Amino acid sequence: MSEHVHHVGITVEDLDQMVSFYQEAFGFEVLDRFEVSGESFSTGVGVSDATGTFAHLDGDGVRLELVEYDPEGSDATPDAVNQPGSTHVGVGTDDVDGVYEDLPETAEPVSEPQTTASGARILFLRDPEDNLVEVIDP
Repeated sequence: MSEHVHHVGITVEDLDQMVSFYQEAFGFEVLDRFEVSGESFSTGVGVSDATGTFAHLDGDGVRLELVEYDPEGSDATPDAVNQPGSTHVGVGTDDVDGVYEDLPETAEPVSEPQTTASGARILFLRDPEDNLVEVIDP
């Protein structure tokens, strides 16, 4: 057996808005869009009568899966980065400041870019649906 990370997934409320955000903010390209429903899918995800509308985006070799569910669940509490179980998408770049300057209005930076004691340049932000995104130049 050979296991590997296949994708990072985020459940979203407005798939089109979120696809546009990740395309505009980071230049991610859409690899595929599709819908899945039926008894096996509902059983597999543990949501009765579920339909998932998916978009897979290419983050330079890492697949980002955005999925909008019907029926929609209740909102999750936005995670603080130091909360156990917190998640974020990490986006690598060689120009954190350039990404910061070009962020779409729908992005909410946590702060301006910072250089950590390890020498990494980082920027944390929240996407339009409050998910954490880290932009990093290691």
